Amino acid sequence: MTNDDKTVGIVGGGQFGTALAQVIANAGRSVLLWTRSKEVCDQINQDHVNPRLPETVLSPRLHATTDPGELAHATRFLVLAVAPANLRTRASVLGDAINGSHMLLHTAATLISPHDRPVSELLLEETPALQVGTLAGPALWNDLLNNQFTSLVAASRFDAVTADARRLLSAPPVLRVYRGSDMVGVELAAALAGAYTIAVAMSDELGVGPVPRAVLITRALAEASRLGQAMGAETRTFTGLAGLGTLLVRTSSELSANSDDYRLGRRLGTGHTIEEHEYSEGAQSVLAGARLATRLGVRMPVLRTMAAVITGQMTAAQAANAVAETVALAE
Repeated sequence: MTNDDKTVGIVGGGQFGTALAQVIANAGRSVLLWTRSKEVCDQINQDHVNPRLPETVLSPRLHATTDPGELAHATRFLVLAVAPANLRTRASVLGDAINGSHMLLHTAATLISPHDRPVSELLLEETPALQVGTLAGPALWNDLLNNQFTSLVAASRFDAVTADARRLLSAPPVLRVYRGSDMVGVELAAALAGAYTIAVAMSDELGVGPVPRAVLITRALAEASRLGQAMGAETRTFTGLAGLGTLLVRTSSELSANSDDYRLGRRLGTGHTIEEHEYSEGAQSVLAGARLATRLGVRMPVLRTMAAVITGQMTAAQAANAVAETVALAE
């Protein structure tokens, strides 16, 4: 392969990265996936199967490599689709292979330590990429593989990044990619969607009913938008695909079983306490968001009570009562 503007590079051979690569390849584009696993690489190239998704026959347009240099040479458009725990390591290795001409988007719905920063800031630190962005929204890996309707928003400060994202990643009717310029807002909305998934799951376990559930979601979005505004984001972003769209999918009756955050919330709703090593991505986002709210002086009663539940300072029932008794000001 040679570097061109028709090939998409995917960093990560997990479920979502592979599913996204498959949809793009099925749309007629060339895809090169970088995985650290030689076994995964060989099986994709030789048998058109990823052992992590053994029932899916992959497109012949989808190839794999274990060499980040080959990836960088093949394409200038890259999507980082790895677990949050691997973000810094993979970005650092990738940074040694790419240059300032590459576009780099990530799919991580999390905030980065220290200082609870957006992932885009990590990409700018660890790589020479100048044009970075994010992909977020209600697109699940199994829906992508089953050719179900899904959507993502590509957000960046650079119009060229979102234009190329839409051109290279859109694969209607399976995947439609929308464009946005509020990168910080999309990153924060995606992270907080995971956080509030836990809150909704706790309320479901407590059996609060549809009306209190709707009130909880509404208030969660209101306080998330306040935090976003304090960080320079647009408030409307939080009712878009990355925020409300993701939250609705993760808390739906049919799909919630696939969400680590939802399962954790149900567990907390029964009164169980958890240790730090049991924190899901959403739990990490709860604590990060609460710290940001404290530093920025933003009122976030739902998130703060959730943080108290996760750290064992309050039960789910106590949190529900505390939130219910909190006076809503301008919501």
